[in-house]
Amino acid sequence: MKLTLSVIKADIGSIGGHVAPSLELLETVGTYVGDRATGLLLDHYISHTGDDIAILMTHTRGVGDEQIHKLAWDAFLAGTAAARKQGLYGAGQDLLKDSFSGNVKGMGPAVAEMEIDERTSEPFLFFAADKTDPGAYNLPLYLAFADVMNTPGLILSPNIGRGFRFVIMDVNDTTGDRIIELNAPDELYDIAALLRDPERYVIESVWSRATGEQAVAVATSRLHNIAGKYTGKDDPVMLVRVQMNFPATGEVLAPYAIGHFVGGCMRGSHQMPLMPVTLNTGISYFDGPPIVSCAGFCVHNGKLTEPVDAFVQPFWNTVRDDVAQKAMEMRRQGFVGTAMLPMSELEYTGISEKLEALNKRFIVRKELPLLKPA
Repeated sequence: MKLTLSVIKADIGSIGGHVAPSLELLETVGTYVGDRATGLLLDHYISHTGDDIAILMTHTRGVGDEQIHKLAWDAFLAGTAAARKQGLYGAGQDLLKDSFSGNVKGMGPAVAEMEIDERTSEPFLFFAADKTDPGAYNLPLYLAFADVMNTPGLILSPNIGRGFRFVIMDVNDTTGDRIIELNAPDELYDIAALLRDPERYVIESVWSRATGEQAVAVATSRLHNIAGKYTGKDDPVMLVRVQMNFPATGEVLAPYAIGHFVGGCMRGSHQMPLMPVTLNTGISYFDGPPIVSCAGFCVHNGKLTEPVDAFVQPFWNTVRDDVAQKAMEMRRQGFVGTAMLPMSELEYTGISEKLEALNKRFIVRKELPLLKPA
């Protein structure tokens, strides 16, 4: 059957700063969705990563459906009211518009959706990241879907070996969804040339060239493009189908062992390693480090199994220790050089205002006259 997987995420309030939502806030969002799910949703799952709450939904209404998006929006509004009642920090932070206009895209919440023909067995992974931006998924997706050194299935499986089509978005363009479609492995170097700049070029989706099926959906919204100022990092969510005509679960997870450096962390303005964490993990060190969680599911006739925590296995403890060391080393560099994002990506405007004021104080020093030899 045609099934739609939708995940919509927002930061609407947190305890102790940018740490984690309260139980009351999570329960408010969950109860709101549960009370209105009948006749609209087949199933749903509520979770948090850092201070972001995500609503994963299954239904048959297709991508971008107004009623599905309004349900999530109204649930976040109810949660915001609960957050304000508790005095939580950043209540309603990601809700950047005053009223719902048919779709939450461009309104603040992050959205990843795909409509699929449900397989007999339909395993998929739900990723959620906090304190980083959508480009954080660029390297893991490139390795999982295009690099045989990471994914042996690219040479062992005939269908996977035909490669994948990458839809890449220029997220700096504010006139519309400016995208390009490139095929791997044919245009591998072109894909790499774009993905090396994760602050501008972001993978939006990945498609099987063998079957035409969608494999990946990534939330690509940039909050500073919507609000025109810093309102928090984008904290993207992602859906990835696995097995059979797609890379195996282990091939998709493996790149997160790198702990690659991404934009984000404290005030959204630093370069820090991405740490794979267990489900429902909060934030700590320098409002970070940037974290990513992964819940594995199977779905059958729209009904979700219980989630499996992909990063709880003991192997990932060693990775977390390594990422923690990398994070501390980078923070020792403070504000200097590559420890912070380039000026164009700094999320707070204070430094640009300071530089503008200082620029007026610069002078061009006149050359001193040459002294004649005695």
